[in-house]
Amino acid sequence: MKKQRILQTFIGLIALAIIISGCSGANKNASESSNPSESVNPSSPAASQGSKTLIFGRSSDSVGLDLSTTTDGESYRVAVNILETLVVYDPNNKKISPKLAESWIISEDGLTYTFKLREGVKFQDGTDFNAEAVAFNFKRWMDKSNPLHNEEGFPYYESIFGGYSGDANHVIAGVSVVDPYSVEFKLTKPISSFLSNLAIPNFGIASPDALNNTSSNFNKNPVGTGPFKVVDWKANDTITLEKNASYWQQGLPKLDKLVFKVVPDQNARLTALQTGEVDMIDGVNPEDANTVQQNGDLQLFETPSLNVGYLGFDTGKAPFDNVKVREAIAGIVDKQALINAFWAGKATPAINPIPPVFMGYNSDITDRTVDLDKSKQLLAEAGYPDGFKTTIWATSVSRIYMPNGEKVAQALQEQLKKINIDAKIQTLEWASYIEKLSSHKDTDMFLSGWISDTADPDNFLFPLFNKDSTYNFTSYKNDEVNNLLQQGQVETDSTKREQQYKKIQELLFQDAPLVPIAHANYFVAAAKKVSGFVISPTGANESFANVDLQ
Repeated sequence: MKKQRILQTFIGLIALAIIISGCSGANKNASESSNPSESVNPSSPAASQGSKTLIFGRSSDSVGLDLSTTTDGESYRVAVNILETLVVYDPNNKKISPKLAESWIISEDGLTYTFKLREGVKFQDGTDFNAEAVAFNFKRWMDKSNPLHNEEGFPYYESIFGGYSGDANHVIAGVSVVDPYSVEFKLTKPISSFLSNLAIPNFGIASPDALNNTSSNFNKNPVGTGPFKVVDWKANDTITLEKNASYWQQGLPKLDKLVFKVVPDQNARLTALQTGEVDMIDGVNPEDANTVQQNGDLQLFETPSLNVGYLGFDTGKAPFDNVKVREAIAGIVDKQALINAFWAGKATPAINPIPPVFMGYNSDITDRTVDLDKSKQLLAEAGYPDGFKTTIWATSVSRIYMPNGEKVAQALQEQLKKINIDAKIQTLEWASYIEKLSSHKDTDMFLSGWISDTADPDNFLFPLFNKDSTYNFTSYKNDEVNNLLQQGQVETDSTKREQQYKKIQELLFQDAPLVPIAHANYFVAAAKKVSGFVISPTGANESFANVDLQ
């Protein structure tokens, strides 16, 4: 559930992007303090003085920091500064760039990828990063018999790579060590998005020693090669990272400490930034963007983002198992009115789930117009001439794609009354909300979204609509869509692939498992003294290695 900003001036750049970043997981028992002696008191401006400590105010706590099991945006924001991938999306040049891998060779048949790894890189526990470590991580993820394989699986690995070893659709035949600093991936079939998939933060390489140390609770104390390491986690309050003094990039990081502080209320976050209690904030209300820009002590970062905010239906239960009911509701959602009210106009009405900058976007689809009479007729044809009672679920925290879910739900509640649908509203905090949507238990209608980890449509459409995906919160099942999604993953002819994704969007529009509402802009605000920050269109995936306090 992962990001936001569709500015027309940036569309040309983003269309070329191969982007990294996406949503879910569970870790309710975050430790009160993993190392109290290292804790920072971020409640005072003095915390930013002396040693360089940057305090980042955000809407909610991370679910967990092992991104192979946790995929929500708040977990990404922290963990990408601890764990690094073989390759990475570079927001500066809009390309996949080397990270832990210096270079790579792809065989002519597209079935073999050989990566040359950086030498001299150490994990934060002092052990060596090498080809054995890379193979160790992938074998943990892919092999269900591996003692470190998660009992509940690795949802993103399963979704991206078609299951696990032995599964019919699993695409990685094997990962082998060529020499101490070369690793080879063998695929069962060509995957057009394989390289960009490896850049997704969920495939950050962890220390084998740390993973083997089961007493350390890796989900709260991950050990990678990144610029920062965890020293303290106070649940629902702060996560404190400190500088990795042995980081492989000379002169980085520039900060001594990086504190992620939970400030759930949007207005309170902005006030904390204005008073100097925090140095940066995310989840900036679109209507507050001008306030930030007019403050000479602050600066605003803004970018297009690869996201969608949507109203979803539980298509596995009545009345939402009836497509006419879903069409009727889709026909009363006034998207532009919602955007004007809750996105301050800083979003684009969404017709399809994927943003217009994606390859394969179907611009031939014309959106439904608001038509109450037609919606009432559809409800009558579905067997609900007098409407029905239902529930709209929303999270109480701001997301990039849904700045204020509770207020959007209230607006939808009023629109639904016009066709005799009586909807009550239920809200949950972030971790509980993700668990609720993943369970598919009595979700009826719900507000959610997706932030793509790459600019490839596979990363957007496959997780949301593949019938077996963990993130298919709508329980949507369509065999033709499923087949086209699988074909799109392996098709190397870009023209054919584009047509496959256009057809998928046609089917999704007809079936209406969800109502796309908006493609939103993504904002981060900071004090003027903050330098070196580069905002990412994927949101919450930014590295703080180059960030400094002047």
